[in-house]
Amino acid sequence: MIAHATLALPLLIALVALALAFDFVNGVHDSANSIATVVSTRLLGPMQAVAFAAFFNFAAYWIFGLKVAATVGKGIVDAHVVTPQVVFGALVGAMAWNVFTWWRGIPSSSSHALIGGLLGAGVTHAGWHTVVWGGVNKTVLAIVISPLVGLFVSMALMLLTSWLFQRVTARGAEAMFKPLHLLSAAAYSVGHGANDAQKTMGIIAVLLFSQGLLGPHFHVPGWVVVGCYIAMALGTLAGGWKIIQTMGSRITRLDQHQAFCASAGGSIMLFSASALGVPVSTTHTIMGCVVGVGAARRASAVRWSVASRVVVAWLVTIPASAVVGAVVYLLVAAL
Repeated sequence: MIAHATLALPLLIALVALALAFDFVNGVHDSANSIATVVSTRLLGPMQAVAFAAFFNFAAYWIFGLKVAATVGKGIVDAHVVTPQVVFGALVGAMAWNVFTWWRGIPSSSSHALIGGLLGAGVTHAGWHTVVWGGVNKTVLAIVISPLVGLFVSMALMLLTSWLFQRVTARGAEAMFKPLHLLSAAAYSVGHGANDAQKTMGIIAVLLFSQGLLGPHFHVPGWVVVGCYIAMALGTLAGGWKIIQTMGSRITRLDQHQAFCASAGGSIMLFSASALGVPVSTTHTIMGCVVGVGAARRASAVRWSVASRVVVAWLVTIPASAVVGAVVYLLVAAL
C-alpha cells in the first residue's frame, strides 16, 4: 500500500513550479548542447536555432514515448517512498550544481545532477534499500559508454565521409554538408527531447504519484510533458551561450562536415538510449562526438585541457549533487 501524505495545494503548486524552474535551468545549461554545432558553424542564427531545437525536441514525444521519464520517476528511487521533501532536496541539489557549472562554463550533466540529488535525498529519507539498483547501474554505466560510443561513431563517420568525398573541393564539401548538418542537427534535437527533456517530467510525475493524484499506476500526464518542453525551450533562449562556446569552439573548431558527423553520431547514441529508456547525458554524448571528429582530423586539433576539465566535472556531478540533495532534505525535514 502507498501511504499518501497530503500536501497543501499551494505547496504542491510551488514544488511543480520549482521543478519547471529546474527544467528552465536545464535549458540554460544543457539544451544549448543540441544547437551548439549549428550556431558555432553559423548554419543557423541563435534565435532560429532555438526555435529549430524546440520544435524537434517536442517531436520526440510522438516518436519515442516517455520511457526515460518513467525510468527517472520510478527506476532510480522507489516511487512509493518518495515524499515532497525528497523531491525538493533532489531539485535543489541538482539546481545548485547546474548553476555552479553554468557559471564556470563547464558542460556537466543536468541529468546526472538530478539523479544525484534524487539519490541523496531519497537515501537520506528512507535508506539504501529504496534505491532501484537496476536503473542506477544502467545510468552510471551510460556515463562511461555514451561519450565513448559517440566518440567512436563520430570518428568513424568522419573517416568514412572523408574517404567517400575525397575528390570534392573544400568549398564544395562545405556547401554539400550544410543540408546534411541541418538534418543531423534535427535528429540530434529529437534525441535530446526523447532523453534529456524527460528527466523533469519523471520528477513531477513521481511527486504527483506520491500525493495519490495519478491513481494506482505511475504515468506522466500530458500537461507535464508540454510544460517541461516549454520550460526547457525558454531556458535555451535565456542563456546557454557560454556552453555553446565551449562545446562548439573551445574544444575543437568545427566546419560543416565535422559538425554533421558529430550531430549524426550523437543522434545514433541518443536514439538507442531513448528506445531502451536509459537516461544518458546529452552533454556527455555531444562532448564525445566533438572530441571524436576533432581527433579524426588530428589529435592536436582537440584542446585536451578543456576536455579533461569537463570529464572531471562529470565524475563529481552525481556525488556533489547527492550531498547537496541530502543536506537540503535534512534541513526541510527538520522544519
